[in-house]
Amino acid sequence: MGTSLWRQHILPFTLLVGLLAAVTLAGDYFLHRLNLVWVGRYLGIPGTLLIIASLIYSLRKRKYIKTGNPGTLLTLHEFGTWIGSSLVLIHAGIHFNAILPWLATVAMGVNAVSGMVGKLLLDRSRRHVQSQREQFRLRGLSQPDVEQAVFWDAVTLDAMTKWRKVHIPIFIVFATLALGHIISIFLFWGWI
Repeated sequence: MGTSLWRQHILPFTLLVGLLAAVTLAGDYFLHRLNLVWVGRYLGIPGTLLIIASLIYSLRKRKYIKTGNPGTLLTLHEFGTWIGSSLVLIHAGIHFNAILPWLATVAMGVNAVSGMVGKLLLDRSRRHVQSQREQFRLRGLSQPDVEQAVFWDAVTLDAMTKWRKVHIPIFIVFATLALGHIISIFLFWGWI
C-alpha cells in the first residue's frame, strides 16, 4: 500500500524539530563548557534580526512588496527563522531569570513548530494523499474503496490544513512578548 503519511512526512518533521532542540542544547552546552555564557546573552539580537528579516517573504506573499522571487524568499524565510530561532533558543538557554522572556521563548518555539508544519507537512502530505488516491484508482479500486483506503491519511491531512489559523495568531503573541522583552532589556540595561 505504499509508504505511510507518518513515515514519509511526519517523521522527517519530527526529526527537524529534534534537530532544532539538539542544536539549541549543544550550543548552550558549549557556551557553558567554554566559559562563554556571556556570548549567549547577545545571540538573541542576531536571532531576532534574522526572524524579522525573514518576514520579507510574508510581505511579498501578501503583496505589500512587489520585488523578490517568492520561492527564494520562502527558502530564506524558512532558513532565517530556523537559524534565528536556534540563536534565540541558545540565548534563552536554561536560565530562568524572568517570566516575560520565557513566555516569548515558548511562543517563538510554538510558532517555529507551526511554521515547520506548514512547510514540511502540509504540501507534502497533500501530494502524498493525492498520489495514494491515484495509485488506488490505477489498481482499479472504486471511488468508495479509494476513499476508505486513504481515510486515515485524509483525516490527518484535514487536521493539518488548519495550521495557518494557528501560525499567524501565535506569531502575533510571540512578536508582542518579544517586543515586551526587548523593551524591558533596553530599560534595565539603560540603553534608552
